[in-house]
This record gives sequence, C-alpha cells and structure tokens, in this order.
Amino acid sequence: MLSKQSIGVFDSGYGGLTVFKSIAKLLPGYDYIYLGDNVRAPYGNRSFKTIHQYTWECVQLLFEMGCPLVVLACNTASAKALRTIQQQDLKNVDPAKRVLGVIRPTAEVIGNYTSTKQIGVLGTKGTVQSNSYGIEIGNFFPDVKVYQQACPLWVPLIENGEHNKPGADYFVKQYLDQLLSQSADIDTLLLACTHYPLLQDKIEAYLPDHIRVIAQGEIIAQSLQDYLRRHPEIESGLSKNGNQQFFTTTDDTLDFDQNATMFFSEKIKSTYIPVK
Repeated sequence: MLSKQSIGVFDSGYGGLTVFKSIAKLLPGYDYIYLGDNVRAPYGNRSFKTIHQYTWECVQLLFEMGCPLVVLACNTASAKALRTIQQQDLKNVDPAKRVLGVIRPTAEVIGNYTSTKQIGVLGTKGTVQSNSYGIEIGNFFPDVKVYQQACPLWVPLIENGEHNKPGADYFVKQYLDQLLSQSADIDTLLLACTHYPLLQDKIEAYLPDHIRVIAQGEIIAQSLQDYLRRHPEIESGLSKNGNQQFFTTTDDTLDFDQNATMFFSEKIKSTYIPVK
C-alpha cells in the first residue's frame, strides 16, 4: 500500500538518488516516493517540449500516488520543464500541489563559495543550453561570472558502470580542460547534474587544489528543510512514518535495483510503473 501524503522525488533515471540520499539523511522522518523515468532516459539531449511532456507525465503519476509535493531532483527537468509546470500545468490540475526544482536553491547559495567571483558549471547539454544557471545565479549574485561546459558523455559512462575505470579519465579531463580554458580565475565548480557526484573523485584529481567542487545533494536537502519550515500548511499534511518507496518506468526492476544501489549507497527494491 502506498504511503499517502509522501514527498515525491523525480529524476529521469538514477541521478536523483544522490539528491534523495541527502534529503532522506537530513529529513528521515517523512515518507518518500522516488520515481525514475529510466525507460526514456537520458533527458539531457532531448528538446524542451519532450522533456516537459515526460516530466509532467511523471509528476502527475506522483500526484496520483499521494504526493502533494514533488522535488525534481534532475537539473535537465528543472531547467526545461519546471517553469511551465509551476506557471501553467498546476493551475489546471491542483493549484495546492507544489513542484520544486534544484536550480534555484543551488543558485541562491553557490555565490557564497567563490572568492574570485568566477564559477564553472558542469552539466548536460540541455542544462547548459537553457542557461538556467547563468540566469539564476545572476539574479542572486550579479557580480559573479558564470562559465558553463556541457559534458554529454559523463552520464552514459556512469550509467554503464565505466566511470571508475581508466577509460573515463580522458573524458573527465577533456571537459574540465575545456571549461577551465574559459577562465584561469574559476575557483568553484558546480556539478549541475545529479549523476556527476559519482565522478567527483576523478574530477578533483584533475583540478588545482584551490578549486572547490560543489555537489547539490546537501544544498537541496537544506533548501527543502527550509521550505517545509516556511510552509507549515504543506508540512503538516505530510505523513511521517519514515517509509521509502522506489518506482521505475522500466520493467527491468532488477537492473534498476542493482544500478540504483551505486547512487543511493543502500540496497533498494523497486516497483515497475508504466508511462503512457
């Protein structure tokens, strides 16, 4: 039986589990439902229209499963679908429901990490093309310069279990070199894809010591904690049994469970849920 009034966490596949892990660690008492749209992943190179369609379909599934609040733990979905969902779709379904993303919470604090006022953003092609981070960081930190680099091969490397092998080093160094060639004064690197924390050790190995690498998990968890504190009308309706449930749109749940463990750092058991 599904937990009612759970917090929904959505990603196009596995990456959102790195964010969910941080959320569950900081806020363990709530009930959660995680949904990965693995059958249609990756989202990174798809069009705005397609990403919005897929994301909205999955958000509605989470609504149907009893989630009044959904976190898009996916940078691509946050960049290409969140605004339309918040400003248009929710009005037609239930204005009382809430959908949050990962870009704005990150942009609100990332400027505090840099001394040189120059930040590098590593993301999927979709996230970089949207310029969502450039716009949002500029809103909160207008004196910070943002440089961006798409890393289209990193997600396939990770999802195929190749990220810890020597062959991945070439592609890690290639994208880092391309980013750092844009400015010698970058002192902060944002991993703007929830898959990328699995490459963090390799990334840091190719960086000078003065460059700090920031993953999003703890930032998003703290932002959600603050959001619930500021919205008691939502927080009070959430069920608090400490339950976690996992769903995937691929019928190969065994494969999902095996790969998900790599991201979530715990064994999980998922349930298949079809999309239209």
